[in-house]
Amino acid sequence: MTDNNTKQQVREFYDEIGWSQVGEGIYQNSHYEDMRPVSREYIHRCHLRVNKHIARSGKFLLDAGSGPVQWPEYLTFSENYKYRVCADISITALREARTRLGAKGLFVVADIANLPFKRDAFDGVVSMHAIHHLPLTEHRRAYKELERVLMPGKTAAIVNGWDSPALMRLAEPAIRLGRALSGRGQKKKKAWAEHEAPEGTFVNKMNPDWLKKELDGVLDYKIFAWRSLSTRFLRWFVRPFGGRIFLRFVFWLEERFPRFFGENGQYPLIVINKRAENRD
Repeated sequence: MTDNNTKQQVREFYDEIGWSQVGEGIYQNSHYEDMRPVSREYIHRCHLRVNKHIARSGKFLLDAGSGPVQWPEYLTFSENYKYRVCADISITALREARTRLGAKGLFVVADIANLPFKRDAFDGVVSMHAIHHLPLTEHRRAYKELERVLMPGKTAAIVNGWDSPALMRLAEPAIRLGRALSGRGQKKKKAWAEHEAPEGTFVNKMNPDWLKKELDGVLDYKIFAWRSLSTRFLRWFVRPFGGRIFLRFVFWLEERFPRFFGENGQYPLIVINKRAENRD
């Protein structure tokens, strides 16, 4: 599958399926999240972590790969900005985002690896679960593009998922046993290059070693925890009885050791700091 075909497949999925509403304000894409009440507080608090790592006010906030700005917590990122600029390859996503942002939003059909904005244009940048939809050859360029359009002295907050993170690997034997005992068998990953019309869309996740190899010496960045537990882990192990207490403890650990859980948990929060002298 070529890079152009990959992007076309992602665009078509989100235009036709991923951002279609299956309930009021609920999108098909939400089935990738644990929507149970027992996990709600933990997920809510993780969503809000982005606010600690971007400027809390300014004129323009870029939301790169914005989708429809689907979670209420995402709206808080731009509440003290004059405008939130949503850039996404899905026109459906941008139409949905307009219903949430109204006149506060500016909407641009764009590829986040080739942003149509001038250097130093934004007071803040966020990107939520978007870069991993790009072909591998364009991941590094996307990180550099987000840094390029950021004002010097400002920060960008980028959330993606690791491929097979260490902490989640520890849980896999128990999950596989549970699936076998329940007759569900082992969940198979999709071989995207072999599928003409896969169920879902293209995802190419990296690991911390890959990220460091690509970005060390190129960007000034740090890896923090956004959320260490995967949806798969939550659904299998977090039960209504005692689940909230367990998740509060996990959240406390993530706050206490953000770098460890950022590199070894499921979802890292990658924070790019653009220094004034960085003019590449």
